[in-house]
Amino acid sequence: MKKDSAAKLLIYCSLGYLALGMTLGIVTAMKLIWPAIGDFEIMSFGRIRTVHTNMVMFGWLLQADLGLLFFILPRILHTKLFSEKLGMLMAGLLNVALLGGFIGILTGHMKNVEYGELPRPFDILIVVCWVLFAVNVFGTIAQRKVKYLYVTVWYSMGAVIWTTFVYLTGNFVSQLPGIQGVNQANLIWFYVHNAVGLIFTPLGVAAAYYLIPKSLNTPLYSHRLSLVGFWVISFTYVWTGAHHMINGPISYWLQTVAILFSFSLIIPVVAVVTNFFGTFGAAPRQARMAGAVPKLLLMGTIYYLFTCLQGPFQAIRHVNVIVSKTDWVVGHAHMALLGAFSFYAMAGVYYAIPRIIGKKLYSEKLANVHFWLMTLATLPFFGILWLSGVIQGFLWLNPENTFLETLRIMRPYHGIRMWSGALILASVIVFIYNIMETCAGKGGDLESTTT
Repeated sequence: MKKDSAAKLLIYCSLGYLALGMTLGIVTAMKLIWPAIGDFEIMSFGRIRTVHTNMVMFGWLLQADLGLLFFILPRILHTKLFSEKLGMLMAGLLNVALLGGFIGILTGHMKNVEYGELPRPFDILIVVCWVLFAVNVFGTIAQRKVKYLYVTVWYSMGAVIWTTFVYLTGNFVSQLPGIQGVNQANLIWFYVHNAVGLIFTPLGVAAAYYLIPKSLNTPLYSHRLSLVGFWVISFTYVWTGAHHMINGPISYWLQTVAILFSFSLIIPVVAVVTNFFGTFGAAPRQARMAGAVPKLLLMGTIYYLFTCLQGPFQAIRHVNVIVSKTDWVVGHAHMALLGAFSFYAMAGVYYAIPRIIGKKLYSEKLANVHFWLMTLATLPFFGILWLSGVIQGFLWLNPENTFLETLRIMRPYHGIRMWSGALILASVIVFIYNIMETCAGKGGDLESTTT
């Protein structure tokens, strides 16, 4: 089978889910202002919002990251992918599971797990896909032609292992008979927080550790620092999920542990960000902003820094009283997945697709338009969610305030969220159009496929 076939299929499918998932995000934002829009069961807020989050997380971002790893690992390890056929099988089964799961959610068949609402049969199929993915990753590593493992490979192996126990805990263990109440909440929040921290973080950082030096044609700032970040995140991230239940019914000691480990995450974040900024600083000045790829990688790193500083701040007890369960948390999650890691994934798609198909990018100008639209739209999007979350929290703490009054006060903020989201969708359309035209060969042949 042709080289990079699995990577190409995964990336192509991810773009379709990106467009659809972002469109559903706009519908969700509209329903916060005009609840009667689409006033029938299948378009209810609970179903549309749930499909939106799952589609963007797993349909777009997870698939794009898996496709990028199938592109990156053979090049780092100087070997071919262990099995393109196995990769194609995994990609096909994954899309069957996702499509079936999304239809299941829309028809009201879902689990009571945040980010894990996919119905059980499709959960099982995703586990099968993950086993196939793991075989391909470790098989490629086993047949490598280099002795040392670059940090991208470490993060890739970590993602395979961490995702396994995080996904099984949230989607299967938490649903076992007899597990309920606070115990179930502990397991579910372990999954919810670590879905971002131990699934999308290692996948995104793995891709960035490859893409930043390659796009800048500059050696990584510090290999030693990269491994410090990897090993610290390995031992600290797993304990932080309980900070979503601070001031709740869980044990006080567990809350304290979650707070302490939330602040310890500053260590790996500083290691990663220092490495990325250090690499940018060492690169030739003209290369740092030469095209959309380094721009997206740089902005993604800035968003990664702010996301990971916001998390520990949110874990402070007195702050958590105000912002917990508000729009603040929604903004925090969006900055991680839509900001940092989607920026990395989009940079990866711009980098990988021309090299996979042997064609030049259709339009560098459109790529830059996409970057600036995306950046200018996400800034107010994240900012208004953080601001409205604080206001929302103080309103909820006021015993004289009513729910309807809170909704009335939030309406202007939700309006800004909707319009900035619409601009994000416009930037995504520009991005996908550029990639589609590239795949059609309208940019011309790529003179060199050097990676």
